[in-house]
Amino acid sequence: MVRKIAAAAIAALFVPVVQAAGWEKLWTFEHGAATSVAGQTSEILAFDSLNNELWVGGLKGVDILNAATGSFVQHIDTTAFGELNSVAIRNGVAAFAIAAPIKTDAGSVLTYDTTSRSFQQSYLVGALPDMVTFTADGRIMTANEGEPLARPGFETIEQRGSISIIDTTKDSVTTLGFAGYDGTTGLGRIVTPGAKPSIDWEPEYIALSKDGQFAMVTLQEANAVAKIDLMSQQIVSVTSLGLKDHSLPGNELDTSDRDGPGNSQLAGNYRNAPVFGMYMPDAIASYASGGKTYYITANEGDSRNLQDFVPGEFNEEVRVGSSSYKLDPTVFPDAAALKANSNFGRLVVSTSSGDIDGDGDYDEIHVFGGRSFSILDENGNQVFDSGNQLEALLYANPALRALIDDGRSDNKGVEPEGVTVLELGDRTLAFIGFERTFDSVIAIYDVTNPTAATFVDFIVDAESNAVEGLTAYEFGGRYFLATANEGTGTTSLFSITPVPEPETYAMLLAGLGLIGLAARRRRG
Repeated sequence: MVRKIAAAAIAALFVPVVQAAGWEKLWTFEHGAATSVAGQTSEILAFDSLNNELWVGGLKGVDILNAATGSFVQHIDTTAFGELNSVAIRNGVAAFAIAAPIKTDAGSVLTYDTTSRSFQQSYLVGALPDMVTFTADGRIMTANEGEPLARPGFETIEQRGSISIIDTTKDSVTTLGFAGYDGTTGLGRIVTPGAKPSIDWEPEYIALSKDGQFAMVTLQEANAVAKIDLMSQQIVSVTSLGLKDHSLPGNELDTSDRDGPGNSQLAGNYRNAPVFGMYMPDAIASYASGGKTYYITANEGDSRNLQDFVPGEFNEEVRVGSSSYKLDPTVFPDAAALKANSNFGRLVVSTSSGDIDGDGDYDEIHVFGGRSFSILDENGNQVFDSGNQLEALLYANPALRALIDDGRSDNKGVEPEGVTVLELGDRTLAFIGFERTFDSVIAIYDVTNPTAATFVDFIVDAESNAVEGLTAYEFGGRYFLATANEGTGTTSLFSITPVPEPETYAMLLAGLGLIGLAARRRRG
C-alpha cells in the first residue's frame, strides 16, 4: 500500500510544471566533402516531423540528416538557382529561399516533397530572400533584404527591401514594399544618407502571431520591426526599437579590445558608458503568454559597409578614436580621453546616426547591436531586455569565461544571432545562440513571464562555434534543440529534459517524509 501511495505521489508531483531544463548532446554532424558535398556549410535548419529528419541549408544546398542518429541521408543541390539562404518545413513540404546569382535580381522560393524529396514548384519573390517561413494557413513568406550591390568600375545597384507572400493554392505571389513610408520620419533608421525607407530598409527575419493573423518582421539595419496583417496582406505598422542606454546599471559593456596593460586584451571589463546601442535584431521568434503573442529578438546588430567590396563606397562604420569622428565638445568635454584605446577609442560606431542637431559632430555615440535579447509585445514595444546578462553571466562562470572573445568587445560582443522557443508543460523556454564565442554557446531563458525572463543555463558545444540557426521541437514525447553552426560547418542535436521546480522537490521530499512516518507508525 505504501509503495502505491508513494508512486501516486511522485506521479502527481511530476506533472509538467517546469522551471528549468537539463540538456544532453546527442550528436554532431560535420558537413563537407567527407560526409556530403565539398563546400557545404551549415547555416539554417528545419525539422521534418513526418520523417524525423533535419534539413540543413548551406551554400551548396540542403543536407538531409536522420535526426535519430545524425547520419547523412541525402544532399539536394540548389547551386543552379543561386545561393540558398533559408529553409522551412510544414506538413511534408519544404520551402527553400534562394538568392539570384546577381543578388539584386528577383530571388526564388523552391518547394520540395519531404518524403520523396522531389522538386514541386518555384516562385519568384523579392530581391535577396534571406528567410522563409510558412503561415498557419500554409502560405509561404519571405523576408527579402534587397541589399545594394557594389561593383568595381560600375555604379552601385540599389534594390528595394520587401516581404513576399506566396499562396500556393492560387499560384500567386504578393510582394510588399515600404514606399508608403517614404514621407515618414522616426519609424526606422535611415542608413545611407539621402535614402528613403523604400530603398533603405532591409527585412531580415519573420515570426508569426499565435492566432495566425499577423507577422512581425525585423528590419535589422533600420533598428525597427514591421507588422504585417496576413488577412489583408498589408504592412500595418513600423515601430522603431529605440536606443539602449549603456550608462544605466544593468547595461554595462566592454568597449575595447585593447584595454589591458600595453594595449593588451582585457576580457570582462564591463562598465557603464555614455553610449547608446541600436538593438538591430537578426532572428525573431514568437510565443503566447496570457492569451497574447510576444516576440523574442536576438539583438545581433549590423551595419552597411560597401567599402569591403569596392574601395571608396559607402561605409557607416568608424572607430570613436578616428580623427574623422568628431564628438560634440559640449556633450563630451573629455573627448580626448574618451578616444584612448583603453576607453572608447576602439569602439566601432555608426556615422549614420548620433548627430542630433545636424552640425557635423556627434552628440550621441551609437553602437551596433544590443548585446542582448529582447521581448516585444504584439505591437513591437519592448517589455523586457536582458541588459548585459548574456556576457556578464558567461564571464561570471570561471569555467566559461575563457569562451568570450575579447577581440569582439569593440564590435558587438558575443553577437546574439539566433533564437527559438520551446514549450515544456506550462513553461516556455527561449534558446539564444551566440555567433562570437570560441565554442558554440546557447543561453537558455525561462520566458513564461514576458516581463521577467529568468536565466536557466548555458549549453556549450566544444565541437562547434558560430551558431547561426536554431530550431526546437517535440518528437515522440521528447524535446530537442538542433543548431546550425556556421563557423565549423556542423549541425548538433541536444535533448532537452524538463526539471521540476524547487518547490516541487520540496513537496516531493515532504510527501515522502510523511509516507515514511506513516510506515514507521504502522510497523510500530
